[in-house]
Amino acid sequence: MPSLTSSASRSAHAARQAGAALSRASRRAVMAAAVALGSTLLIGAPAHAAPAVGQPAPDFVAVDTHGAQHKLSDFAGKYVVLEWTNPGCPFVRKHYGSGNMPATQKAATAQGVVWLAINSTERAASDYLQPAALDSWMKTQSAAPTAVLMDEDGSIGQAYGARTTPHLFIIDPKGTLVYAGGIDSIPSARPDDIKTATNYVTQALREAFGGQPISAAVTKPYGCSIKYKT
Repeated sequence: MPSLTSSASRSAHAARQAGAALSRASRRAVMAAAVALGSTLLIGAPAHAAPAVGQPAPDFVAVDTHGAQHKLSDFAGKYVVLEWTNPGCPFVRKHYGSGNMPATQKAATAQGVVWLAINSTERAASDYLQPAALDSWMKTQSAAPTAVLMDEDGSIGQAYGARTTPHLFIIDPKGTLVYAGGIDSIPSARPDDIKTATNYVTQALREAFGGQPISAAVTKPYGCSIKYKT
């Protein structure tokens, strides 16, 4: 006849297993609800300072302007560019209207890079665009990102320390942040300055694919301050 001690031990073990299963189910339910609501969700990323170059990039899940879900870790093994954008910003319009940003996106994705444009502008902002409107604007600019993500609650932007539009980050195939900064070397809203500026993102990707250290791994971003939800 089983002892009371062994019976109690089996009961405790079963309770722990049930609790773990419930916890996993709860996490899946929370993620599904966040995605269904168009929210973003950081995965395993506690609230702390944004990562520095050389540190792991925070994982996240978000929906794009078509309602499709994207998870950063799904792109493991590839270079990923994160581009913070807002069509209401004259600096963003400079790089899109001139064709510079679309050309940079196309050159990168042609090499197998995943390019995620992210809009962290809060809904209450005067220049906030609904997903369909943002998608339409991107098409008029001949933009070529892999996806345009909605980050209306600002969780992704704040996790990365994104400050301006544009503000760009590059993540290597191992999930390490290898570049953070502006798109180029001349901080102005004048399209003509693009001709003489160094495109830091193109340069960083060229060096990375060539197996070289990124010469300008951290640069100062310029543009419009991101209007985060308060």
